[in-house]
Amino acid sequence: MTSDERTTRTCRAARAARAATVWAVLYAVFGLACALSGVSLLYHGGGSGVPGLGWAVAAVGVASASVSAMVVLYGLRPALRVLLWVLCVLAGISAFSLLMDVITLMFGQGVDSAVSAVNKALATIGAVLLAATARSDRQPADSAVQGAPTGSWIAQGAAWAGTLAFVPYAAMKLLWAFGGTFAGTTGEEMLAISRRNGASGIFLTLESWGLDPTALLAALGVFLLWGLVRAWGQVFPRWTLFLRGRRVPRLLPLTPALLGAATLAPYGVLGIGYLVLAACGVTTIRRGDFPSSGDALLVGWIGMTAFAVYGVALAITAHSYWLRTRPARRMPAGTA
Repeated sequence: MTSDERTTRTCRAARAARAATVWAVLYAVFGLACALSGVSLLYHGGGSGVPGLGWAVAAVGVASASVSAMVVLYGLRPALRVLLWVLCVLAGISAFSLLMDVITLMFGQGVDSAVSAVNKALATIGAVLLAATARSDRQPADSAVQGAPTGSWIAQGAAWAGTLAFVPYAAMKLLWAFGGTFAGTTGEEMLAISRRNGASGIFLTLESWGLDPTALLAALGVFLLWGLVRAWGQVFPRWTLFLRGRRVPRLLPLTPALLGAATLAPYGVLGIGYLVLAACGVTTIRRGDFPSSGDALLVGWIGMTAFAVYGVALAITAHSYWLRTRPARRMPAGTA
């Protein structure tokens, strides 16, 4: 590595660390304000929440600010890199289920807790900044897949798996939307349940037209999945020529992909674990709005399997897209 390359990496790490420090200070202040005011950051329905998490958020913010500041002062040392990844994981855990809040807002519904949604959004930003700081001194390595128009056979297989996993889910939702009966529940009953649960006018209107909103989102998700592994998916950056550089445009498909993978994969996997325990009789699944626990279990298997498989497939295809679209490494002058 030349001295110029070393200086460039050091400067890049310092810039990323400064941005992470600013975020960390704001996040610590946010957590401290929530802790002192008694506002819960984890809402679990029924008008209740889990108190005391504001102190944990403040602690993550203070720790992140300290580590990021040390990166600015002393450079990205190996120990600091490890701490950044640990804090990134903690922020990512706090950001869990942000996608669910985004989906409810897309259909004109309010989130369960505005403060909780703000915390998830801030945590997501922090996870990205901390990860960027941890990788800021890494030079893109040469790769055989870099610039390839399509993903590998593994990525293509993941796209097929994610697509097929949503077929039963979409069929179930569309059957209800068209007035059919599944799991002992009719389409009219499902519409009444949605109305009783506070579904927005947009959601209910689409349902009345036979267009289930979650099925439409599944179709968009499959479109994103294949765009990440097929050649036509690399036109995403060209749709945003007004943005300077390649890094920002390529994040447009990667951002929803990573957000979806981080939410749906753990949600689906943990959900499947719960369903396995219920099927084995270790625990009892609540029937909820369905006629029996068996009906709830059937619907749960369809939904959780779709979320788990699609979430993992999204992570694999996003990684493939990232490898194929990252900027090529510039060779020093005179080395060609």
